[in-house]
Amino acid sequence: MTLFRVFFLLLLLSPLLGRAQRPGAQPAVPAPAATAPRPPATVPPKGKGSPIKLLMAGELVGGDFAGVKIRKLLGNVSFQQDDVFLYCDSAYQYLERNQVEAFSNVRVVQSDSMTITGDKGFYDGDKRTARMLGNVVMRDPRMTLTTPSLDYDLNRKTASYTETGHLTDPQNTLDSQQGYYDTNSKVFVFKRNVHLVTPDSELNNDTLRYNTVSKIATFNGPTRIKGKQGNLYAEGGTYNTLTRVSNFKKNAKIDTPNYLLGGDRLVYDEVKQYGVANGHVSLISKKDNLTLRGDAGKYWRGLGRTKLYGGRPVVRNISDKDTLYMAADTLVSVEARPGQTTTRTVLYAYPRVQIFRGTMQGVCDSLTYDRQDSIIYMSRNPVLWQAKNQLSADSIQIRSKRGQIDEMRLQANAFAVDQDTLLNFNQTKGRNMMAYFRDNKLRRVDVLGNAESIFYALDNDTATTGMNRMLSANMRLLFVESKLNKISVLTNPEAKFIPPHELKPDDERLKGFEWRAKERPTRRQVLGKQFDDRPKKRKAVKKATKPTTKSKVAKPNSKPKAVPAKVPAKKIVPKVAAPKPVAAPAARR
Repeated sequence: MTLFRVFFLLLLLSPLLGRAQRPGAQPAVPAPAATAPRPPATVPPKGKGSPIKLLMAGELVGGDFAGVKIRKLLGNVSFQQDDVFLYCDSAYQYLERNQVEAFSNVRVVQSDSMTITGDKGFYDGDKRTARMLGNVVMRDPRMTLTTPSLDYDLNRKTASYTETGHLTDPQNTLDSQQGYYDTNSKVFVFKRNVHLVTPDSELNNDTLRYNTVSKIATFNGPTRIKGKQGNLYAEGGTYNTLTRVSNFKKNAKIDTPNYLLGGDRLVYDEVKQYGVANGHVSLISKKDNLTLRGDAGKYWRGLGRTKLYGGRPVVRNISDKDTLYMAADTLVSVEARPGQTTTRTVLYAYPRVQIFRGTMQGVCDSLTYDRQDSIIYMSRNPVLWQAKNQLSADSIQIRSKRGQIDEMRLQANAFAVDQDTLLNFNQTKGRNMMAYFRDNKLRRVDVLGNAESIFYALDNDTATTGMNRMLSANMRLLFVESKLNKISVLTNPEAKFIPPHELKPDDERLKGFEWRAKERPTRRQVLGKQFDDRPKKRKAVKKATKPTTKSKVAKPNSKPKAVPAKVPAKKIVPKVAAPKPVAAPAARR
């Protein structure tokens, strides 16, 4: 039978096909072979897809249009190629090119698991690709995607769009300018203005991979997640939209109303409100200019607690122009829990604590910093240095006002040491001491209970003229520019002056004396590697100088200038005041 006769027979059968199909009906299965029109029985060339089979149509018109053989199909049209079915209201079928152009209510179904609908479609049977245009909707059991246009590769089972796309699943919605979907792995790749909305948060970035099965979003580049409990930021990592667990990398941060926690790597569980950070970890308090830095950290937001450890974490507290640095093996910051305002903000440091603050340095084994009242509690062998003064006791309190040191309380076994220019050690000890400051300089020390002191008298910084040794219930020391100026013996004094030739080694030390200057930390030791905020030194540029052949020669009649002789500076010698009645400890300044 020739092709002409076959085509004529199909034209005769077309009215019957129109009556067999009711308007609006779309068959779920292929029509019987006796009624469905058959394409020409041709074997496709090697490397091409199988022929697209026409299953059903209300009306069929064939012919040549501009030299191209086309089937014009109208009314409930359906095609099949292997596991792919195509439905539409009307279509052009290009027999020689194995292609179909579909119009109105276009629907492509593959393996009953993926459906794409649109206003218009173009299907290439050799390449097995479909391009859908106008109100495109792609559905599978896990998600629905809507977009103005979509390209779908049926061999690879991948879809892509270059205009805006909107994806929804039972938990989340996602929008982007471009997208790519692999139906095998169920993974979406979104690009440009990506916006993911979950029941508890919003995510914004430019590149995002989203698994529609595991509900895990993987991202690269700056990403912001806005949540009910705070905001998250990172430049790489993953976010599980079901468990709400973030695994962030590259400059990760947790931003809450009171704190900003960051690190190179950050894992945060929004449900448990618990996070672990590693690498250049920092905690910044927004209210009181407090910054903590370390190598590793843990964050319990529900408890209002942050712990930093590893690499000697450091605290920096800026108050006006005075900056306090503190280092220890472990730092713990306690803030108010969410919804609470009564909890005091406290910082704990332990062990091997070091302090650096202007002219004051200190060490101890355990420290508590009440940030609300600006009080530092030092315990377990604390020592403080201020200028050339060393203060120690069983415990020390440092109180500040308006960002400056106001007073210190040395409790139990209080001991004060001052080294003069001849390296003599002036010493004072007692049960307790109160030290008062002005402009961060030591101004007065009150010794309360069992006061005992040793002070050396100097002659113009060149010789020791003797040593004063005193005992009293209470004693007061007055300082000028942090140097001892006057001693007042207040109650039941006992004093004696010992000439230099009568001094014995036992006379020069009070019981419990210990000079610990080697333990005094430097700024660099306290800051360590966590803070390197020193201004970089600029290399001095040497100015080019013109070579000169003439040398300056003194004139014969010129007289040498007179050089004034150096006058030795007068040393402030401690003066022992006459015994006075006991002064009340509360009398300050």
